Amino acid sequence: MTADLPAQARVVIVGGGVIGCSVAYHLAKLGFSDVVLIERKQLTSGTTWHAAGLVGQLRQSINMTKLARYTGELYRGLESETGQATGYRQCGSISLATTAARMEELERNASMAKVFGLRVDVVGPQEIRSLYPIANLDDVIGAIHIPSDGYANAVDITQALAKGARKQGAQIFQDVKVTSILNDGRRASGVQTDHGRIDAEFVVLCGGLWTRDLAARAGVAVPLHACEHYYAIFKDIEGLHPDLPVLRDYDHCSYFKYDAGRLLVGAFEPRAKPWGVDGVPEDFAFGEIDGDFAHFEPVLLDAMRRIPALERAGLQKFFCGPESFTPDVRYHLGESPELARLFVAAGLNSIGLQSAGGVGKVVAEWIRDGHPPVDLWEVDVRRNMPFQINRKYLRARVTESLGLLYATHWPFRQYATARGVRRSALHDRLAAAGACFGEAFGWERANWFAPAGVTPTYEYSYGRQNWFEHSAREHIAVRAAVGLFDQSSFAKFRLEGADAARILNRVSANDVDVEPGRVVYTQWLNERGGIEADLTVTRLAEDAFLIVGGAETETRDFAWLRRHIEPDARCVLTHVTSGMGVISIMGPNARALLQSLTPEDCSDRGFAFATSRSIELGYALVRATRITYVGELGWEIYVPTEFMVGVYEELTAAGRDHALVHAGYHALNSLRIEKGYRHWGHDITDEETPLEAGLGFAVKFDKPGGFIGREALLAQRRAGVRRRLVQFKLKSPEPLLYHNEPIWRGRDLVGHIRSGMYAHTLGAAVGLGYVHAPDGAPFTGIGAQDFEIEVAGRRHAADASLAPMYDPRNERIRR
Repeated sequence: MTADLPAQARVVIVGGGVIGCSVAYHLAKLGFSDVVLIERKQLTSGTTWHAAGLVGQLRQSINMTKLARYTGELYRGLESETGQATGYRQCGSISLATTAARMEELERNASMAKVFGLRVDVVGPQEIRSLYPIANLDDVIGAIHIPSDGYANAVDITQALAKGARKQGAQIFQDVKVTSILNDGRRASGVQTDHGRIDAEFVVLCGGLWTRDLAARAGVAVPLHACEHYYAIFKDIEGLHPDLPVLRDYDHCSYFKYDAGRLLVGAFEPRAKPWGVDGVPEDFAFGEIDGDFAHFEPVLLDAMRRIPALERAGLQKFFCGPESFTPDVRYHLGESPELARLFVAAGLNSIGLQSAGGVGKVVAEWIRDGHPPVDLWEVDVRRNMPFQINRKYLRARVTESLGLLYATHWPFRQYATARGVRRSALHDRLAAAGACFGEAFGWERANWFAPAGVTPTYEYSYGRQNWFEHSAREHIAVRAAVGLFDQSSFAKFRLEGADAARILNRVSANDVDVEPGRVVYTQWLNERGGIEADLTVTRLAEDAFLIVGGAETETRDFAWLRRHIEPDARCVLTHVTSGMGVISIMGPNARALLQSLTPEDCSDRGFAFATSRSIELGYALVRATRITYVGELGWEIYVPTEFMVGVYEELTAAGRDHALVHAGYHALNSLRIEKGYRHWGHDITDEETPLEAGLGFAVKFDKPGGFIGREALLAQRRAGVRRRLVQFKLKSPEPLLYHNEPIWRGRDLVGHIRSGMYAHTLGAAVGLGYVHAPDGAPFTGIGAQDFEIEVAGRRHAADASLAPMYDPRNERIRR
């Protein structure tokens, strides 16, 4: 359809692949009659048309699995609803393991699937052979079988979604190119096309390969880059039939799928080849790439060993086409932080077809309701950092991204590419001290320190990794003496002006209208009472505040506060993360260490908990804040960047007399979980309230002016919460907890672990997870201690507590 474009629409969708058509379909189903979809060429051009067609449901997290599961349910009924053939077939899937580590990963995933009722069977070689008799299983230990998985034709699915959208009133225009996103600097207002302008209340970018550049022209960061994706199609396969399950051989980077009487063999090789380095050609639509057969050949040879019939089959098609990949192999979803009303659904990392139904559903509901329908943080576009659209960075990172889809998902796995992007001023000093760095949000952060004679590199496993004992030493040193952490990656903002206190107090659930020099721990809530941010606010002066949050939520938190500042408000929000580093000294010897370096009174009476002041330290003036995230006496020291090295040298020199030990982020995590401290994104999200999370002490219901989310919390307080965050400690010291392990109470599945780590002081793995009251009744307590945590299919008895198991009275913090 290339008729005259409407002058306006409620929603304009840019891109006619399976994602764009799914968004249009779901908006129309919700009653949005004024929806316009614009496609630069023809529907399915770019990437969708050559999708392999796999429809799998099990992901590495619970909410992503829910979205994929919905997609399968949608496709099962789409043909009967629209009359358009979809090629959908529920044949099941098998994922093989040829190593013990891979088998444990699959078993852990099977345990996770129980949380939401997805049937995942752990099977052995004999059962695999009965399901897939043409496979060679000589090296196979076991597998998981998902009976409800299947495959579909991506072109037909897209056309069915488009047909369903049109039947509900959506308009689809092809051969129309969007050239820019109209906006006033604060919100999107439509699109400019080569056929004219369309004003719109909402714009949704579903442009696949083209999304990065189109978004960047509007000042929006959507980091993605195309890679070459390979598959081959074989004919005349003995024993092939349409009910064979989809077969995934993760350890050999391949998948196998029935394809109209042929067998499609695809690859997710460890090191991919970026494509479109100089941009995607203007006329690219249904084109193929001149692939490098030598690049694909190692995977193909392994595939022939797995399916011996391939050696006698005919190679009908060798295919190479582009797919979009993101730096963290998670797609981009949601309202952009830079422009309100501009939504993104792109960067699907070669799983667009099997994600499209869920993606379209949640984007449509997000537009309708003004907030995400579930916690979508792991794919939220607000997680992106501005630097990540740098082309050199993307080219380097996506060579690794593609292969990570099938790589073993090791706990604590670190990226190998595009490293060294953001470095603390102490980076070289920490490296000299034996730091093993991890990458987080571009930052190089010391995760653990290797002693003399030990190489600071990771050796991955699901058990105790090679750094376990070294991190334990750091953990114990913080509890017994003092540890030094470089926390320069903290996100740091200043809000200044006559209206700063009023605006910040309205956004914060706690009362931040305090005396200068006070530090307030608070949450920022949405109207539903869900936690949007978890941070500290320090009042620097009557009209100035310092806001400190996690590095992961830097973009999100800044955007949240900025959008709650009225255009005519008398205040300015400034991003100051790069302007100062942070050195934390934590442990019972922290006071003596700090006192030895400053004339300030560091006693409990002279420098109380939750206070902050400028002090002399070495040759510098720094801001010392008495606060903790590890459950010990300590200070966070905020240092102008150019003074960081000098202050560090003063601390480490004096620290020799106080048993100072360098400590990394693994120790920080084990210390905070042992103490029961929450982490936003794991233990608390926009779906949980402070009352459910045990953070009611940080809510001031009666403060003047109220706060966002107050009415929702009051209603919840009256009705009673239905779940509570509980700390668990395994009774056995052997198993390890990471996340997503099911929590059992007798025969009842009552929740899952949100975050876990080995607690070296308590002597066992500890995890935090929500326990739900039965039948939706108000939560009244945890009662008898009959909890078990399931790890890789095996249950382990656990103690449970609503209060922190370590120092429940906070005596060590306030001494």
